[in-house]
Amino acid sequence: MFGATYWPPNRIVHNFEGNLIIGNIFGSTIEGYDNIEKAVGSAFKISSVPHIKGAKYLKIFINLNNCIPALLGVSMQEAFSCLDIAELAIRLNKEAYGIVKKSNIELASLPTYPKEKLQGLVSVDTQQAAGMFSKIMTSLSKTPLYGSILQSMKRGKKSEIDYINGEIVHLAEENKLDAPLNKKIVELVHRVENSGEFFTKEELITFFNN
Repeated sequence: MFGATYWPPNRIVHNFEGNLIIGNIFGSTIEGYDNIEKAVGSAFKISSVPHIKGAKYLKIFINLNNCIPALLGVSMQEAFSCLDIAELAIRLNKEAYGIVKKSNIELASLPTYPKEKLQGLVSVDTQQAAGMFSKIMTSLSKTPLYGSILQSMKRGKKSEIDYINGEIVHLAEENKLDAPLNKKIVELVHRVENSGEFFTKEELITFFNN
């Protein structure tokens, strides 16, 4: 995960560094690994993951909450300093984790994010987890961190919401399960993409408490 924020017209803030993860979706052997490392190794720390599919699904959980600050039009820190908003994030994660588990997808740890960290977060009481999550997200960066979904919106482009929360909805439909919270989030993000109008925290909380 690379934390970067684009500030128009010509400024980029590098919030934090991360590894470049590579793997072979069809097996455990990575052909041409040395060539990849030679090409980009001077810029990124490279890690190989044998079970890249499971790692990609874990990465979805890391990005799963980008949608919430995007709906509010604020930074990660500002959004998740509110415990009610952090609780919504936990509810999204718990629903998504249940869908992934029932879909028989085995998560794989990332070099800096073990799968046990997610499992611990979704296994405790929602309010307790919200407090933990709030502390994590508000301390991610000393500068405001704007997720990729919001940054796409601000540039007038479609976001990748269909490949994050939308993937959870797709899995649910494929396995005859329900993912109402993630489905609603996808709908709301598309609404903001089309209208350019953000929600207030109160409006967003009301949407998910009714």
